[in-house]
Amino acid sequence: MKSAIIESIEKSYFRKNPLPHFIAGDTLCVWVKILESVDKEGKPKYRLQAFEGVCIRYRKGTTNATFLVRKISAGGIAVERNFFVHSPMVDSVQVKSRGKVRRARLYYLRDLKGKAAKVKTRLFSSENSSATITPIADHSATETIPTAE
Repeated sequence: MKSAIIESIEKSYFRKNPLPHFIAGDTLCVWVKILESVDKEGKPKYRLQAFEGVCIRYRKGTTNATFLVRKISAGGIAVERNFFVHSPMVDSVQVKSRGKVRRARLYYLRDLKGKAAKVKTRLFSSENSSATITPIADHSATETIPTAE
């Protein structure tokens, strides 16, 4: 059980804008701040870089909550990166697709290659996440085509 002092200190380190809901198996695009240089006044200059891959693990916690993302880079080399949820270096996270998995830790993907390493996607409603889905065209509003009689 944590004391009130520790909880108040931890709350000061929480994110101001929460991340969207995601679980292991989802394809994420994580925008990370990369330190470019420091100017003459001592101010750091950052750029944003995307890291897109499959979420292998989401470890819950207070300030130590992390998620592990695995992507396949050029040449078929796999790169895994661990992100802290409340890190100021994580700018934003976009959920590209939801994965249809039955486990919370997808470490078995490390041994698979090619098509076998793909995670099946599942449909989800756009009101539950920040990802956008293109709506199906409404056929009731289309014009009627005259037929030859």
